[in-house]
Amino acid sequence: MKQIALYGKGGIGKSTTSANLSAALVNRGLSVMQIGCDPKRDSTRMLMKGMLIPTVLDLIRERGEENLTLDDVVFTGYKGVLCVEAGGPEPGVGCAGRGIIATFQLLERLSAFDEDIIVYDVLGDVVCGGFAMPMRKGYAQEVYLVTSGELMSLYAANNICKAISRISQNVRQVCRLGGVICNSRNLPDEEKLVGAFASAVGSKIIAYIPRSGLVQHAELNNQTVIEFAPDSPLSATYQALAEEIMINTDFVIPKPLEIEELEKLARSYLPKIDHQGINHSKNSHFRK
Repeated sequence: MKQIALYGKGGIGKSTTSANLSAALVNRGLSVMQIGCDPKRDSTRMLMKGMLIPTVLDLIRERGEENLTLDDVVFTGYKGVLCVEAGGPEPGVGCAGRGIIATFQLLERLSAFDEDIIVYDVLGDVVCGGFAMPMRKGYAQEVYLVTSGELMSLYAANNICKAISRISQNVRQVCRLGGVICNSRNLPDEEKLVGAFASAVGSKIIAYIPRSGLVQHAELNNQTVIEFAPDSPLSATYQALAEEIMINTDFVIPKPLEIEELEKLARSYLPKIDHQGINHSKNSHFRK
């Protein structure tokens, strides 16, 4: 069994990437389970034809953990991908990581971890005890960072590197960084910046996903890109990501940057602008 976790800043495209990755993996003939570890509970929605499945935490609250079966919490989506949503507390009440902890405990009790691939889709803005649990408890042996070239996205990715580095100080931990996925925002030199960041922390880019309106079209049709446009270049990109993850053997304990180093790196890839905020360089994305 291969267990991987995709971490990144909220809104950076983790769930879109995770769902398309799971779809690409199941198309390779593998058995796949995707576990959404975010209170928004939308990680598996495109695999479930747009349906928001009940969360484990809600079901525990409503029926009690001892009364739940595997069929209550695990739902079958696209081509047999097994879908689970951890869920979370009501806004402003309780710990958001509580749903992850409760979900893993229940799934273990029900002997649920029996697929070829487990994909954890984890919020990376706050690496608290609950959100770090896939790494700390040995569930996620391979961590992949989803980031764009935006500073706050890189900042969140760098914080996750800090968590991996700290957790890996325990010799019994197997958690390692497998690579960086650049989910593009069409920024100037974005792939180069993300590649420089990956190199600086001791890793590498394993996929560059171009920004595309096809994602919105697919999701408005309640499908992944893999299902909606299987012959598209973007679908091929997700399939290539699945291949890279399956053959990857290059796992590292990252060396996170200091904030000053991260800012200096990001500044080095900024386009030059004049006092009016206009970039006059050719083909600039900032040009008016």
